[in-house]
Amino acid sequence: MGVRLQDVAELAGVSMKTVSNVVRGYEHVSASTRERVQRAIDELDYRPNLMGRRLATGRTGLLALAFANVALPYFAELSRAVSAAAGEAGYRVLLEETDGTLEGERAVLTSSESGMVDGILFQPSAMSSAEISRHRSDLPMVILGEGAAPLPVDRVMIDNFDAARTATAHLVSLGRRRIGFAGHETQEMSSTSLQRIAGYQQALEDAGLRPDPLLLFPSREISPSGAVEGVGGALDAGADFDGLVCRDDLAAIGALRALHERGRRIPDDVAVTGWDDIELSRVTFPSLTTIAPDLHELARRAVEMLIERISGFSEAGRHELVGYRLAVRESAPSPR
Repeated sequence: MGVRLQDVAELAGVSMKTVSNVVRGYEHVSASTRERVQRAIDELDYRPNLMGRRLATGRTGLLALAFANVALPYFAELSRAVSAAAGEAGYRVLLEETDGTLEGERAVLTSSESGMVDGILFQPSAMSSAEISRHRSDLPMVILGEGAAPLPVDRVMIDNFDAARTATAHLVSLGRRRIGFAGHETQEMSSTSLQRIAGYQQALEDAGLRPDPLLLFPSREISPSGAVEGVGGALDAGADFDGLVCRDDLAAIGALRALHERGRRIPDDVAVTGWDDIELSRVTFPSLTTIAPDLHELARRAVEMLIERISGFSEAGRHELVGYRLAVRESAPSPR
């Protein structure tokens, strides 16, 4: 037989009601009692019955986090930030990969996790706002990132246009005048790429520089190897540039490889910026100057908004921005 609520209560020396309050995250439990109950839960490896909890409280205590690919470092770090924010609010997080496909994203919205979760944090890659509106259920939802988001749905993101302009302006301040953009899709571009390219182009125009379509270096796939191929092919074809804004840190890592292989010095010959400030960006050679979104604030606010929806908040969708900074490192150091 599985471990029962009664078993936890007997080991902790408390009532079953107290154990239930701890499991549900009820705040009016003393710290010492909560600690004693948690020790008993850990010792017995107690797992609350989700269906029983839903029948008793109307909630499961689980949130879903759905995105394209957990193997991508940004999403791995986002998952940790969301799990931490949810844990502080008494929730646990169920990860759901969509592979960035229309079918995968539709499945997430239409299944509603079969009643297992109380709400969903969703970062779309393929679905349009109309698709999301058409397929979403009554399950509370918050959209993450710069992808499509219907106006009635809450969304949390950074200002991608402004951040791209900031990264590009930094390269201009270093005296770079032939600045390229690398790592975007070869065909139908995502809203992420479109916004970042728009900010890049605006910064060039602000500096009196003409955006050159020959300095856009797409990737066959959004990956380091895709950027090696894209940037390397451009260099082999004679592309002339002294600065490079990369769509993300993975593209920047690929660009560093392509430049190194062709004898380009970084930052002397080409200054490079990335995006996301993933852990790897701090240990590349040279280390990456990169846009660092406030990931913890994004996660905290998204979880907070979702719990408000779960608790009955029903007003119009809130579309909010969180901050970012330019983490300046060796690939594009500040002017001396």
